[in-house]
Amino acid sequence: MTTKTTAAITAVGGFVPEYRLTNTELSTMVDTNDEWIRTRAGVEERRILRGDGLGTSDLAVPAVLDLCQRRGISPDEIDCLICATVTPDMTFPATANIICDKIGAVNAWGFDLGAACSGFLFALTTGTALIESGRYKKVVVVGADKMSAIVDYTDRSTCILFGDGAGAVLLEPSHEGLGVLDANLKTDGSGREFLHMKAGGSLKPASIETVKAREHYIFQDGQPVFRAAVKSMADAAAELLERNHLTGDDIAWLVPHQANRRIIDATANRIGLAPEKVMLNIHKYGNTTAATIPLCLWEWQSQLKKGDNLVLAAFGGGFTWGAVLVKWTI
Repeated sequence: MTTKTTAAITAVGGFVPEYRLTNTELSTMVDTNDEWIRTRAGVEERRILRGDGLGTSDLAVPAVLDLCQRRGISPDEIDCLICATVTPDMTFPATANIICDKIGAVNAWGFDLGAACSGFLFALTTGTALIESGRYKKVVVVGADKMSAIVDYTDRSTCILFGDGAGAVLLEPSHEGLGVLDANLKTDGSGREFLHMKAGGSLKPASIETVKAREHYIFQDGQPVFRAAVKSMADAAAELLERNHLTGDDIAWLVPHQANRRIIDATANRIGLAPEKVMLNIHKYGNTTAATIPLCLWEWQSQLKKGDNLVLAAFGGGFTWGAVLVKWTI
């Protein structure tokens, strides 16, 4: 009798830049204030990658190297690296390939996956399938975004929300029933109307006109996005638990995408989780898009116990959303 192969998270790494952009400093750049931002979004400060010639790969590299050090492996042992991002270093080549080159992962193939704030969950599920196939033994999934590169710091509805960061996990085969056990992922492309970047793609290539019109920044219609996020993220988590015959009492932690404190609270309430079982770091880092969930895992590593049930939940532009059930391995 063979035991099913699952993809276990065997190491976590993370990185945030040193520079802190506080609400007080933001209020000198745009018409806002600290109390308004805290009340509206729950953000107190966000980290920003500063310096010429630095991109998303420069956030991901230290996160992946941190992971390798914790696991005691060399980058040349990595079989595949998936980078979830909406802020790639370049349109091509893939940022995953650049990361592999910078860390010396000479035996890995890799690719980028774009699903906005749900990107890490989509990449984690993809990496899980690669491990479950039996073909690969070490798959790195990194969520990384330099959101400051696409934030309009004259738009107070979006500039208060986003920060830069990266988090990574290592997936390896397990036969103990640990790791990524189930995923409930959804998309609805009609949501693109409410959250997108207007220019820079093949539909509307960059031009002098698009730059002058400030169309290379995040555009968000806040209310429709908020309503969809509250319902979708909570529904996905609730469906996941029901499908696996679990209740909130069976879950050690909710690991939610850090977009907005009110969305996080609604998801926790829906699956019956007390606030002390919810990972929160939005106040420190803001919304780092694909990096929020792995950064939570990175920060909470010491509090996680082998066998803990975790629900990872996210909602992103496009729309994309979902929830993943993980039985902790480390």
